[in-house]
Amino acid sequence: MPKQGNLTDFHCVIFDKDGTLIDFWAMWASWIRELAQRLDLVAGKDITTPLFRGVGFDPVGDAIDPLGPLALMPLDEFRALVAGVVEAAGVPDPAAVVTAAWCAPDPVATAKPLADLPALFDALSAAGLQIAIATSDNRALTEATLDALGITRYLAAVLCADDGLPIKPAPDMILAICERLGVRPADAVMVGDSIVDVQMGRAAQVGLVVGVLSGLSDEALLQPYADLVLPSIADLVRTGAAQSFSDV
Repeated sequence: MPKQGNLTDFHCVIFDKDGTLIDFWAMWASWIRELAQRLDLVAGKDITTPLFRGVGFDPVGDAIDPLGPLALMPLDEFRALVAGVVEAAGVPDPAAVVTAAWCAPDPVATAKPLADLPALFDALSAAGLQIAIATSDNRALTEATLDALGITRYLAAVLCADDGLPIKPAPDMILAICERLGVRPADAVMVGDSIVDVQMGRAAQVGLVVGVLSGLSDEALLQPYADLVLPSIADLVRTGAAQSFSDV
């Protein structure tokens, strides 16, 4: 049963980024394909097949495993995983191969917003809510993406996977954001598309955990940890006003 109330009962909304604010597939599926091609070229052999299998990417079925490394792993850890795949393929000096082939996702061209983010954030701000982001992406890519989307000015706090805190689903990112903003976790809302997002919200004991179906996870995966599951972040507001979630 969803809790009763309104977003205006809270003081802060914390968003995940990929799959929540922007289209996960548009950024990360195109990137993993490009990285695989570059690895094949540098290694001089097929790295694509074991790489896709190892990271949870199905190019035939156009699917990403919502519990796999591509969906959940921070980029630094992901790079180490890629090096392990290259080494297992019998390539000499796998670290050098990965360094030569490595490329970062394009945070501007591939960042496709899943809603009218300025309008959404205007509505939340008008309702008196502070807005923050907790992401498993690194800071450089995150800041470039937020700037490209034109939403940096709305954000009271941004925490990333390379900021030195335990990563999702540990509660540390949320707790640090709440401390920075002077907000009790019970007065915060966590919104995310992945199981680690909603698990993080639950671990931090926020007042409301919202799962969204705009990413890789289905309702069955999110529902055990979320108070509410919505189609997308656009459903957080209705005609510019903070939406009551008792009638969803």
